[in-house]
Amino acid sequence: MFDPAPTARLRLDSQALVNNWQKLDELSGRANAGAAIKANAYGLGAIDVFKRLQSAGCHDFFVANWQEAQELNAYIEPGTRLSVLSGVRAQDMAFASTSPAKPVLNSIEQTQRWIPTGRPCDVMLNSGMNRLGINAGDLAMVDWAAMDIDLVMSHLASADEDGPQNRDQLNEFSSTLKRISGKRISLCNSAGILLGSEYHFDCTRPGLSLYGGRQRSELAGVIKQVVFPEAQILQVRTLKQGDKLGYNARYIAERDHPVAIIAMGYADGYLRGFSNQGVFTYEQQELPVLGQVSMDLIAVDLTAAPQLKESDWVTAQYDLPLASMHSGLSQYELITGLGNRFARHWL
Repeated sequence: MFDPAPTARLRLDSQALVNNWQKLDELSGRANAGAAIKANAYGLGAIDVFKRLQSAGCHDFFVANWQEAQELNAYIEPGTRLSVLSGVRAQDMAFASTSPAKPVLNSIEQTQRWIPTGRPCDVMLNSGMNRLGINAGDLAMVDWAAMDIDLVMSHLASADEDGPQNRDQLNEFSSTLKRISGKRISLCNSAGILLGSEYHFDCTRPGLSLYGGRQRSELAGVIKQVVFPEAQILQVRTLKQGDKLGYNARYIAERDHPVAIIAMGYADGYLRGFSNQGVFTYEQQELPVLGQVSMDLIAVDLTAAPQLKESDWVTAQYDLPLASMHSGLSQYELITGLGNRFARHWL
């Protein structure tokens, strides 16, 4: 069967991924670092990330829902634990009650639904983020000692900032732990790991930093870039001085110069915030994005690499903090938005 060749791809660095997890595990001190692989491992491919990190020694994984858990069931090895962060709805029970994954119970309703199964679970406490999680005042409604609870957890809302909310949440969480117990305790996300050992407890749950994100300055030089978007040149043309380029003429040539039209656009997750701001590269030569990013196409300046031609490949400058600065988008949006049209190649 003939498979058309892709015009855009993600070059993914296996060693950088493993290195990032190992560094975050070291920074977690006595705690073990797990891995948040929700949203298709932040867009990189959940199965591929899961298998690589499991082989590297990661034992705790976190997905958003039971669809994501089902995708991974066949790859779970003995000693590996998979948690479903959205908990368990009534319509999840038939699958969840036979799945090797655990629900993270976020409400009294979810807890009452799960108790009859007698199966392991995790419990999320609301420590001040007021998203998912059980309020401290509601804990007396359940006999927690009768349940098989692995992780008791909460989630930090502002760990990328040195504000008072971090300490407030730590204090609230620590106080609430007197009313519920499990085998292990977990609070930290990627940025929270950098707040210090009192935040670590038994298990940390890094996400973005596994994939190259650096939410705090302490991660500079520690976390490596994992994903490198690449696109193929579809056409090379020469702009004359005064020529208008792309939708709404957001670029007008001030001189004669060559441009490449490449096969990537906002439908692939390279969003319009990169218009006249983004950069592609070829052998360390910078190729600025010109004009407005279209759905399927981007124009780049070939002045620094005039030898490029149709079918050559160029690489988006996608170091996440730098790309965030160029586009005005968060590091989370940049990586989770990478689209399904990309072929994904692990190196």
